[in-house]
Amino acid sequence: MKKYQYKVQGVDYEVEIAEVEGKIAKVNVNGIPFEIEMQKPINAAKHPALAATKRVAAPTAPLSSPEGDTNVRQQSNEAPSGAVGGASGNAVKAPLPGTIIAINVKVGDQVNVGDVVIVLEAMKMQNNIEAEFAGTVKAINVNNGDSVMEGSVLLTIG
Repeated sequence: MKKYQYKVQGVDYEVEIAEVEGKIAKVNVNGIPFEIEMQKPINAAKHPALAATKRVAAPTAPLSSPEGDTNVRQQSNEAPSGAVGGASGNAVKAPLPGTIIAINVKVGDQVNVGDVVIVLEAMKMQNNIEAEFAGTVKAINVNNGDSVMEGSVLLTIG
């Protein structure tokens, strides 16, 4: 496994490449596993797959990389609570990396601007994530205890 240190917009990231197969790479960013899709495959001879594993389709929460690439997906073994595939609407995103400690709404709930929809713990502080839009909760993309990166879509309001 190769490890790299990156700084993006003043935020330090430690990236560890676990496996590369064609255009798909399994990486750990600050200890959080991700499966990423690259624009083009890299030389397989330089980065051989460490172990041949059976690819299992697992539900994933869409995330954005620091550069805004929406082809980054966090690996997860459990389905997000109440997630609705293909939900369209306004995304409520994580303002900073942290851990989800409370989800105060469920799919179908009506919310108003300023309602606290999620509580995110970051740097040992609880941060209330408020609805930036009024409407109905269409999808919840996280579960209690999930680690999220800055810019991760937490839920969708339509």
